[in-house]
Amino acid sequence: MNEVTLKVRVERKVVEADDICSYELVSADGAPLPAFGAGSHIDVHLRPGLVRQYSLCNPPHEQHRYLICVLRDPASRGGSQAMHDDIQAGMVLQISVPKNHFPIVEAERSLLLAGGIGVTPILCMAEALSAQGAAFEMHYCARAPERTAFRERIACSPYSGQVQFHYDSGDAAQKLDLPALLTGLDRQTHIYLCGPAGFIDHVLATTKAHDWPQGQVHLEYFGAAAAANDGTDQAFDVRLASSGKVFSIPVGSTVLQVLTDAGVFIPASCEQGVCGTCLTRVLDGVPDHRDLYMTEAEQVVNDQFTPCCSRAKSAELLLDL
Repeated sequence: MNEVTLKVRVERKVVEADDICSYELVSADGAPLPAFGAGSHIDVHLRPGLVRQYSLCNPPHEQHRYLICVLRDPASRGGSQAMHDDIQAGMVLQISVPKNHFPIVEAERSLLLAGGIGVTPILCMAEALSAQGAAFEMHYCARAPERTAFRERIACSPYSGQVQFHYDSGDAAQKLDLPALLTGLDRQTHIYLCGPAGFIDHVLATTKAHDWPQGQVHLEYFGAAAAANDGTDQAFDVRLASSGKVFSIPVGSTVLQVLTDAGVFIPASCEQGVCGTCLTRVLDGVPDHRDLYMTEAEQVVNDQFTPCCSRAKSAELLLDL
Protein backbone atom coordinates (compact mmCIF):
# COMPACT_ATOMS: atom_id res chain seq x y z
CA MET A 1 0.00 0.00 0.00
CA ASN A 2 1.40 3.38 -1.03
CA GLU A 3 1.80 5.93 1.71
CA VAL A 4 -0.19 9.15 1.47
CA THR A 5 2.09 12.08 0.71
CA LEU A 6 1.60 15.84 0.74
CA LYS A 7 3.00 18.46 -1.61
CA VAL A 8 4.58 21.36 0.21
CA ARG A 9 6.52 24.43 -0.88
CA VAL A 10 9.66 25.62 0.86
CA GLU A 11 8.46 29.06 1.95
CA ARG A 12 11.82 30.05 3.42
CA LYS A 13 15.21 28.62 4.30
CA VAL A 14 17.04 30.23 7.22
CA VAL A 15 20.55 29.74 8.59
CA GLU A 16 19.90 29.18 12.29
CA ALA A 17 23.49 28.48 13.40
CA ASP A 18 26.76 27.20 11.98
CA ASP A 19 25.90 24.28 9.65
CA ILE A 20 22.23 24.36 10.71
CA CYS A 21 19.35 25.50 8.50
CA SER A 22 15.63 25.60 9.12
CA TYR A 23 13.01 25.08 6.42
CA GLU A 24 9.49 26.44 6.61
CA LEU A 25 7.13 24.24 4.59
CA VAL A 26 3.65 25.37 3.54
CA SER A 27 0.92 23.55 1.64
CA ALA A 28 1.46 23.77 -2.12
CA ASP A 29 -2.27 24.31 -2.71
CA GLY A 30 -2.86 26.65 0.24
CA ALA A 31 -4.98 24.18 2.22
CA PRO A 32 -4.38 23.72 5.96
CA LEU A 33 -1.79 21.08 6.74
CA PRO A 34 -2.73 18.02 8.83
CA ALA A 35 -2.60 18.64 12.57
CA PHE A 36 0.30 17.24 14.58
CA GLY A 37 1.31 16.76 18.18
CA ALA A 38 4.56 17.61 19.91
CA GLY A 39 7.20 14.98 19.14
CA SER A 40 5.97 14.38 15.59
CA HIS A 41 8.16 14.00 12.52
CA ILE A 42 7.69 13.92 8.77
CA ASP A 43 9.39 11.93 6.04
CA VAL A 44 10.87 14.23 3.41
CA HIS A 45 11.31 12.78 -0.09
CA LEU A 46 14.47 14.42 -1.37
CA ARG A 47 14.82 12.42 -4.57
CA PRO A 48 13.92 8.89 -5.71
CA GLY A 49 15.28 6.46 -3.15
CA LEU A 50 16.32 9.18 -0.69
CA VAL A 51 13.86 9.76 2.15
CA ARG A 52 14.82 11.28 5.47
CA GLN A 53 12.94 11.97 8.71
CA TYR A 54 12.91 15.36 10.38
CA SER A 55 11.12 16.38 13.57
CA LEU A 56 8.64 19.24 13.48
CA CYS A 57 9.79 22.09 15.69
CA ASN A 58 7.11 24.75 15.28
CA PRO A 59 4.29 25.17 17.82
CA PRO A 60 1.92 22.20 17.37
CA HIS A 61 -1.21 24.33 17.20
CA GLU A 62 -0.06 25.69 13.82
CA GLN A 63 -1.59 24.24 10.66
CA HIS A 64 -0.37 26.81 8.16
CA ARG A 65 3.21 25.51 8.17
CA TYR A 66 5.65 22.83 9.24
CA LEU A 67 9.11 23.83 10.42
CA ILE A 68 12.06 21.44 10.29
CA CYS A 69 15.71 22.02 11.07
CA VAL A 70 18.69 20.16 9.59
CA LEU A 71 22.31 19.88 10.64
CA ARG A 72 24.87 19.44 7.87
CA ASP A 73 26.50 16.17 8.88
CA PRO A 74 30.08 15.67 7.60
CA ALA A 75 29.34 11.94 7.61
CA SER A 76 26.14 12.49 5.62
CA ARG A 77 24.72 9.53 3.72
CA GLY A 78 23.10 12.01 1.35
CA GLY A 79 20.21 13.46 3.34
CA SER A 80 21.66 16.44 5.17
CA GLN A 81 23.93 17.29 2.27
CA ALA A 82 20.97 17.33 -0.12
CA MET A 83 18.91 19.46 2.27
CA HIS A 84 21.69 22.05 2.61
CA ASP A 85 22.96 22.10 -0.98
CA ASP A 86 19.92 21.29 -3.09
CA ILE A 87 16.79 22.40 -1.25
CA GLN A 88 16.03 26.10 -1.67
CA ALA A 89 13.11 28.44 -1.04
CA GLY A 90 10.38 28.08 -3.64
CA MET A 91 10.95 24.39 -4.31
CA VAL A 92 8.09 21.89 -4.03
CA LEU A 93 8.69 18.72 -2.01
CA GLN A 94 6.76 15.59 -1.20
CA ILE A 95 6.43 14.74 2.47
CA SER A 96 4.50 12.25 4.57
CA VAL A 97 1.73 13.23 6.94
CA PRO A 98 3.12 13.76 10.47
CA LYS A 99 3.85 10.64 12.52
CA ASN A 100 4.45 10.55 16.25
CA HIS A 101 6.50 7.87 18.01
CA PHE A 102 7.58 10.34 20.71
CA PRO A 103 4.42 11.83 22.25
CA ILE A 104 4.11 13.77 25.47
CA VAL A 105 2.17 12.05 28.24
CA GLU A 106 0.24 13.90 30.90
CA ALA A 107 2.38 14.45 33.99
CA GLU A 108 2.71 16.74 36.98
CA ARG A 109 6.13 17.88 35.75
CA SER A 110 8.37 17.29 32.73
CA LEU A 111 12.12 17.56 32.18
CA LEU A 112 13.20 18.19 28.57
CA LEU A 113 16.79 17.31 27.60
CA ALA A 114 18.14 18.22 24.16
CA GLY A 115 21.52 17.37 22.69
CA GLY A 116 22.54 19.32 19.59
CA ILE A 117 20.11 19.07 16.70
CA GLY A 118 18.03 16.78 18.92
CA VAL A 119 16.50 20.05 20.12
CA THR A 120 13.93 19.92 17.31
CA PRO A 121 11.26 17.67 18.91
CA ILE A 122 12.19 18.96 22.38
CA LEU A 123 11.53 22.57 21.32
CA CYS A 124 8.11 21.56 20.01
CA MET A 125 7.40 19.94 23.38
CA ALA A 126 8.41 23.13 25.18
CA GLU A 127 5.96 25.08 23.01
CA ALA A 128 3.16 22.63 23.77
CA LEU A 129 3.80 22.44 27.52
CA SER A 130 4.09 26.22 27.75
CA ALA A 131 0.78 26.68 25.93
CA GLN A 132 -0.82 24.26 28.40
CA GLY A 133 0.64 26.08 31.40
CA ALA A 134 2.32 22.81 32.40
CA ALA A 135 5.30 22.64 34.76
CA PHE A 136 8.55 21.87 32.94
CA GLU A 137 12.17 22.84 32.52
CA MET A 138 14.40 22.38 29.51
CA HIS A 139 18.15 21.88 29.27
CA TYR A 140 19.78 22.39 25.88
CA CYS A 141 23.31 21.02 25.43
CA ALA A 142 25.36 22.11 22.42
CA ARG A 143 28.98 22.33 21.37
CA ALA A 144 29.13 26.14 21.36
CA PRO A 145 26.77 29.15 21.19
CA GLU A 146 27.43 29.63 17.48
CA ARG A 147 26.33 26.03 16.85
CA THR A 148 23.09 26.37 18.83
CA ALA A 149 19.90 26.70 16.79
CA PHE A 150 16.91 28.79 17.93
CA ARG A 151 18.70 30.75 20.68
CA GLU A 152 16.86 33.95 19.74
CA ARG A 153 13.51 32.21 19.40
CA ILE A 154 13.89 30.67 22.87
CA ALA A 155 15.07 33.97 24.37
CA CYS A 156 11.93 35.71 23.06
CA SER A 157 9.56 32.93 24.14
CA PRO A 158 7.24 33.01 27.16
CA TYR A 159 9.14 29.99 28.56
CA SER A 160 12.65 31.46 28.21
CA GLY A 161 13.07 31.41 31.99
CA GLN A 162 12.53 27.65 32.01
CA VAL A 163 15.40 26.93 29.58
CA GLN A 164 19.07 26.57 30.45
CA PHE A 165 21.86 26.33 27.86
CA HIS A 166 24.98 24.23 28.37
CA TYR A 167 28.00 24.43 26.06
CA ASP A 168 30.89 22.00 25.64
CA SER A 169 33.11 24.99 24.90
CA GLY A 170 32.13 26.93 28.01
CA ASP A 171 33.22 27.07 31.62
CA ALA A 172 32.76 23.84 33.56
CA ALA A 173 30.33 25.50 35.95
CA GLN A 174 27.70 25.96 33.23
CA LYS A 175 27.82 22.39 31.93
CA LEU A 176 24.90 20.10 32.63
CA ASP A 177 25.31 18.30 35.97
CA LEU A 178 22.70 15.64 35.37
CA PRO A 179 23.23 13.68 38.62
CA ALA A 180 22.67 16.86 40.65
CA LEU A 181 19.65 17.76 38.53
CA LEU A 182 18.03 14.36 39.06
CA THR A 183 18.79 14.40 42.77
CA GLY A 184 16.73 17.55 43.18
CA LEU A 185 13.89 16.44 40.91
CA ASP A 186 10.47 15.20 41.95
CA ARG A 187 10.32 11.44 41.31
CA GLN A 188 7.04 11.83 39.46
CA THR A 189 8.75 13.87 36.75
CA HIS A 190 8.68 12.50 33.20
CA ILE A 191 11.95 12.92 31.28
CA TYR A 192 12.13 13.46 27.51
CA LEU A 193 15.45 13.34 25.68
CA CYS A 194 16.64 13.53 22.11
CA GLY A 195 20.12 13.79 20.64
CA PRO A 196 23.06 11.78 19.37
CA ALA A 197 23.66 8.28 20.68
CA GLY A 198 26.41 9.35 23.10
CA PHE A 199 24.19 11.98 24.69
CA ILE A 200 21.31 9.56 25.09
CA ASP A 201 23.54 6.81 26.46
CA HIS A 202 24.83 9.23 29.11
CA VAL A 203 21.34 10.29 30.14
CA LEU A 204 20.03 6.72 30.24
CA ALA A 205 22.99 5.53 32.32
CA THR A 206 22.48 8.41 34.75
CA THR A 207 18.73 7.84 35.12
CA LYS A 208 19.34 4.13 35.75
CA ALA A 209 22.01 4.94 38.33
CA HIS A 210 19.40 7.06 40.12
CA ASP A 211 16.80 4.27 39.83
CA TRP A 212 14.54 6.58 37.85
CA PRO A 213 11.29 4.82 36.86
CA GLN A 214 12.06 3.74 33.29
CA GLY A 215 8.42 4.16 32.30
CA GLN A 216 8.94 7.88 32.91
CA VAL A 217 11.93 8.18 30.56
CA HIS A 218 10.98 8.86 26.94
CA LEU A 219 13.53 9.18 24.17
CA GLU A 220 14.17 9.59 20.50
CA TYR A 221 17.51 9.22 18.76
CA PHE A 222 18.15 11.59 15.87
CA GLY A 223 20.85 9.29 14.58
CA ALA A 224 22.47 6.02 15.50
CA ALA A 225 26.14 5.36 15.94
CA ALA A 226 27.40 3.25 13.08
CA ALA A 227 27.78 -0.37 14.16
CA ALA A 228 31.25 -1.71 13.49
CA ASN A 229 31.77 -5.26 12.29
CA ASP A 230 33.56 -6.95 15.18
CA GLY A 231 34.51 -9.90 12.98
CA THR A 232 31.61 -12.12 14.08
CA ASP A 233 29.24 -11.16 11.24
CA GLN A 234 28.42 -14.03 8.89
CA ALA A 235 26.55 -14.34 5.64
CA PHE A 236 22.97 -15.63 5.84
CA ASP A 237 19.95 -16.09 3.57
CA VAL A 238 16.56 -14.46 3.48
CA ARG A 239 13.60 -16.20 1.87
CA LEU A 240 10.53 -14.31 0.68
CA ALA A 241 7.27 -15.98 1.74
CA SER A 242 5.33 -14.77 -1.30
CA SER A 243 7.66 -16.15 -3.97
CA GLY A 244 10.03 -18.53 -2.21
CA LYS A 245 12.97 -16.64 -3.68
CA VAL A 246 16.16 -16.81 -1.62
CA PHE A 247 18.73 -14.03 -1.39
CA SER A 248 22.17 -14.31 0.16
CA ILE A 249 23.16 -11.46 2.47
CA PRO A 250 26.95 -11.18 2.51
CA VAL A 251 29.05 -9.63 5.25
CA GLY A 252 29.15 -5.88 4.68
CA SER A 253 25.73 -5.63 3.03
CA THR A 254 22.32 -5.21 4.62
CA VAL A 255 19.11 -7.05 3.87
CA LEU A 256 17.63 -3.75 2.74
CA GLN A 257 20.47 -3.11 0.27
CA VAL A 258 20.36 -6.61 -1.24
CA LEU A 259 16.58 -6.70 -1.62
CA THR A 260 16.40 -3.17 -3.00
CA ASP A 261 19.05 -4.00 -5.58
CA ALA A 262 16.96 -7.05 -6.54
CA GLY A 263 13.87 -4.90 -7.06
CA VAL A 264 12.11 -5.89 -3.83
CA PHE A 265 10.58 -2.74 -2.36
CA ILE A 266 10.79 -2.14 1.39
CA PRO A 267 9.85 1.35 2.61
CA ALA A 268 12.80 2.88 4.43
CA SER A 269 13.89 6.23 5.79
CA CYS A 270 16.70 6.58 8.33
CA GLU A 271 18.55 3.34 7.34
CA GLN A 272 20.03 3.29 10.86
CA GLY A 273 17.48 1.28 12.81
CA VAL A 274 16.06 4.38 14.47
CA CYS A 275 12.75 5.17 12.78
CA GLY A 276 11.04 1.80 12.27
CA THR A 277 9.90 2.62 8.73
CA CYS A 278 11.41 -0.57 7.29
CA LEU A 279 10.14 -2.87 10.09
CA THR A 280 9.45 -6.24 8.46
CA ARG A 281 7.63 -9.29 9.78
CA VAL A 282 9.76 -12.42 10.37
CA LEU A 283 7.89 -15.71 9.92
CA ASP A 284 10.78 -18.05 10.76
CA GLY A 285 14.39 -17.77 11.87
CA VAL A 286 16.11 -15.72 14.56
CA PRO A 287 17.07 -12.08 13.85
CA ASP A 288 20.18 -10.44 15.25
CA HIS A 289 18.55 -7.19 16.36
CA ARG A 290 20.69 -4.08 15.98
CA ASP A 291 18.01 -1.42 15.91
CA LEU A 292 17.22 1.35 18.37
CA TYR A 293 13.53 1.40 17.50
CA MET A 294 12.07 -1.67 19.21
CA THR A 295 12.06 -2.25 22.93
CA GLU A 296 13.98 -5.21 24.34
CA ALA A 297 10.66 -6.96 24.98
CA GLU A 298 9.65 -6.51 21.34
CA GLN A 299 13.01 -7.78 20.11
CA VAL A 300 12.82 -10.94 22.21
CA VAL A 301 9.65 -12.04 20.40
CA ASN A 302 11.67 -12.25 17.14
CA ASP A 303 8.63 -11.79 14.92
CA GLN A 304 9.90 -8.62 13.22
CA PHE A 305 13.19 -6.89 12.52
CA THR A 306 14.74 -3.87 10.80
CA PRO A 307 16.37 -4.98 7.52
CA CYS A 308 18.30 -1.72 7.26
CA CYS A 309 20.75 -2.72 9.99
CA SER A 310 19.82 -6.01 11.70
CA ARG A 311 21.17 -9.36 10.61
CA ALA A 312 20.43 -13.01 11.48
CA LYS A 313 21.57 -15.44 14.14
CA SER A 314 20.06 -18.33 12.18
CA ALA A 315 21.20 -19.45 8.74
CA GLU A 316 17.98 -18.17 7.15
CA LEU A 317 15.17 -15.73 7.84
CA LEU A 318 11.74 -16.23 6.29
CA LEU A 319 10.26 -12.78 5.67
CA ASP A 320 6.65 -11.79 5.13
CA LEU A 321 7.45 -10.19 1.77
